[in-house]
Amino acid sequence: MRTAHIQLSDVTKHYGDHVVLDQVSFTVKAGEKVGVIGENGAGKTTLLRLMAGLESPDNGTVAVTAPGGVGHLAQTLDLPAGATVADAIDHVLAGLRDLEARIHRAEAALAGASPADLAAYGDLLAEFEARGGYTADTRVDLALHGLGLPALDRARPLATLSGGERSRLALAATLASAPELLLLDEPGNDLDDDAIAWLEEHLRTHPGTVVMTTHDRVFLDRVTSTVLEVDHDRRKVARYGNGYAGYLAAKAADRARRLQEHEAWKADLARQERLAATNSVRLTAIPRKLPRGFSGAGAFRARSRAHGAMSRIRNARENVRRLTDDPALRPPDPLRFMADMDTASESPVALELTGVRLGDRVHVPSLRLAHGERLLVTGPNGAGKTTLLDIIAGTLRPDHGTVVRPAAIGYLRQEEPLLHPDRPVLRAFAEGRPGEQEEHAETLLALGLFHPSDLTKPVGTLSTGQRRRIALARLVTAPADLLLLDEPTNHLAPALVEELEEALHAYTGTVVIVTHDRGLRAAFEGTHLTLPAAAVHHQAA
Repeated sequence: MRTAHIQLSDVTKHYGDHVVLDQVSFTVKAGEKVGVIGENGAGKTTLLRLMAGLESPDNGTVAVTAPGGVGHLAQTLDLPAGATVADAIDHVLAGLRDLEARIHRAEAALAGASPADLAAYGDLLAEFEARGGYTADTRVDLALHGLGLPALDRARPLATLSGGERSRLALAATLASAPELLLLDEPGNDLDDDAIAWLEEHLRTHPGTVVMTTHDRVFLDRVTSTVLEVDHDRRKVARYGNGYAGYLAAKAADRARRLQEHEAWKADLARQERLAATNSVRLTAIPRKLPRGFSGAGAFRARSRAHGAMSRIRNARENVRRLTDDPALRPPDPLRFMADMDTASESPVALELTGVRLGDRVHVPSLRLAHGERLLVTGPNGAGKTTLLDIIAGTLRPDHGTVVRPAAIGYLRQEEPLLHPDRPVLRAFAEGRPGEQEEHAETLLALGLFHPSDLTKPVGTLSTGQRRRIALARLVTAPADLLLLDEPTNHLAPALVEELEEALHAYTGTVVIVTHDRGLRAAFEGTHLTLPAAAVHHQAA
């Protein structure tokens, strides 16, 4: 029976003056598969650590019920230098190892055991068997095989494993511990397509409850039944049912509702302004003084009309003030890339590389893209994908060969250097653009990526996801014939990734993209350039 469930009630968590979560409440029911989403730095890892009991809330309560145990996968293994693969497995299986040690101690004392001791011993055996303790190490081996690390020597020092291999080792051991409640922090990181397909199937069939953070939209769609969105700006957590599809549907419905409320607010404001203006005109048409021959009744009627008009004017003006003070803001328009195609008629070629070589890092004998063509660059880590984008952008000169490129290029780097951490957000956005920086505030705010209160914050105090938003904002507000996108979905919340994907679909210029995002790759239509470790092959899709 699946019984593991979680309840957070009015939970607040802060580090120093920085509030990460503010009065958060939600429930995870037994058997649910929950995806926790939000941009980097929003508090997803903190949320998982609270559920795992590794952090305590400053206010509120976290209640976790998991009779069958809790398995927590952190993004890094916290082990001393010199630790081996076996040490890492024992570390992750600590609950089962402790249970096994208690069984051995109880067995050693069986000769003089009382009936109560024998009953306790039986309970230990039942719990160990229920947790699959006898086959745990076999399950580790099976999980390692599924995740792409078969026959891993347990005596091997952890220091000889890559970061990705250590992550897969920790994931395999966590899954093999077979707890009723799995808490997984970015379990899909560093996995290839085969490994992540294995993981998806394993989690779908897990008999207990799963809560995991992930940026992988395909993973969310295939595994989760519930989505928890951590809002970095509001420090709140919103719950969405019906998996990732339900989350997207709810987001679309919320935008439609906000747009409808804005249109209703705008119509009401215009109506109240018309009422105030119309009654002001009527009031001026009522005589201030009446001829001497008029009776008192006529004077009363004039005063009554004037009083009624003044009352309607006051009511209308009060309504205008109320509506103006509490506007129903229009939701931001979806992101849109702007193509600057003035040069498109000069040549049918948007980008051309001939005989380009940079040491042994990149070699492109020939590459030509027409205006509006799309190119997806793939290859293993270290194959030179980012180096190729730098060469195309002109920020890196090749040893040999020529590059013909358009004048207007938009380049979203995989990691933007943090050159001026003390610089405010607005100044970072306006850097290098004509006019005073205050003139650019409306443009930035219209994108919906930042709130007015964010514009004066130093860039160095922002999360990685927020800094990524600055780079994205600069990209979508500058026309470009050619977009160079290096892992464009990194550090962004899934809702913003969906917007970005729609913007790319509507863009009429030329695109060169490097991405591990399975959703982007699956939807890609265009040419592929594969960069192996030692050679380059250009082939039509």
